[in-house]
Amino acid sequence: MINEFKKGLRFEKYEAEEVSPFDKLFDIFKELITYTSGDFDEAFDWLTQLDQEYNLTTPEYTLDDFLEDLKNKGYIREEIDPTNTDGSGEGNLKITAKTEQAIRQNALDQIFGKLKKSRLGNHKTKVIGQGDEHTGEYRNFHFGDALDRISMTESIKNAQINNGIGNFSLTEHDLIVEETNFKAQMSTVLMIDISHSMILYGEDRITPAKKVAMALVELIKTRYPKDTIDILVFGNDAWPISVKELPYLKVGPYHTNTVAGLQLAMDILRRKRNTNKQIFMITDGKPSCLRLSDGTYYKNSNGLDSYIVEKCYNMASQARKLHIPITTFMIAQDPYLMQFIRQFTQANQGKAFYTGLKGLGEMIFEDYEQNRKKRIRGK
Repeated sequence: MINEFKKGLRFEKYEAEEVSPFDKLFDIFKELITYTSGDFDEAFDWLTQLDQEYNLTTPEYTLDDFLEDLKNKGYIREEIDPTNTDGSGEGNLKITAKTEQAIRQNALDQIFGKLKKSRLGNHKTKVIGQGDEHTGEYRNFHFGDALDRISMTESIKNAQINNGIGNFSLTEHDLIVEETNFKAQMSTVLMIDISHSMILYGEDRITPAKKVAMALVELIKTRYPKDTIDILVFGNDAWPISVKELPYLKVGPYHTNTVAGLQLAMDILRRKRNTNKQIFMITDGKPSCLRLSDGTYYKNSNGLDSYIVEKCYNMASQARKLHIPITTFMIAQDPYLMQFIRQFTQANQGKAFYTGLKGLGEMIFEDYEQNRKKRIRGK
């Protein structure tokens, strides 16, 4: 007789996970250092004010203890100021590469969730070919198949069936190959608008944009190491920035030269060997600037300038001919700007998302994942 036991739900009082005083303060510090664009002094001043208001520290663990731990753990370093002439030898405190990586990981956890690192990645296409994802399906060996794809177990079993156990022999006709899915590799350029409008109207738009960039970089580095990502910023001009520069990114007194950004993005992608290429563009404003052939700037912030707009449409069409889709994340709701983005997207046959700042990271992540599941045909 089999005894059956019924299992039910067991409710217990929730107990928060034990967090050390350092980790508690460090989580807050990582947020502050992102908002202050890497300015340690300003971030620590904010932390001091928060401590005074919310009693973040205790007599047993003070902000001085936290500062000392930051130094000992390698999160900050002291740089001597060469302009200091008082002979004190004191310098400024700066964050280190270890902190920069911690900020990127923090952004990844916030925006994309705590994703486990996968050495080979798990972006699959539906195309069967020479890949590294086993499907569990088998076929006969063909000339040119890689030897490491031969399933020895299935091949030996096949040989036994074909030739018998007593007189065992293994021939080419007995070999069985396991099918694999080809994993597409993606080269992405992320364009970030750093024109002055990204901090206008009482809304900080640049901090969420750079947090998304840091999260996307960390995602690709840890989960999809075979992919590449390049980041550029565009204002009056466009220029690439390194991953190291992301936490320090600031808005400037710039107009919006979307054409320069697209030109640089396509130049970068032309040099990539991957077939799959894409551009992500985060912007909140209309294109309002062009650099002319003589080096001067043509600027017009009043409405949509037809000359600038047509140049943008031409760039979108060029990207389409190069099989480079552009996905625009428009942080604005102005109807006339949305109409411009619709026509821009139509010229490229890309995609557009009209969004506020909330949910921006999730949308970029989902679109990145979706694009990675399909192969974009080359020229």
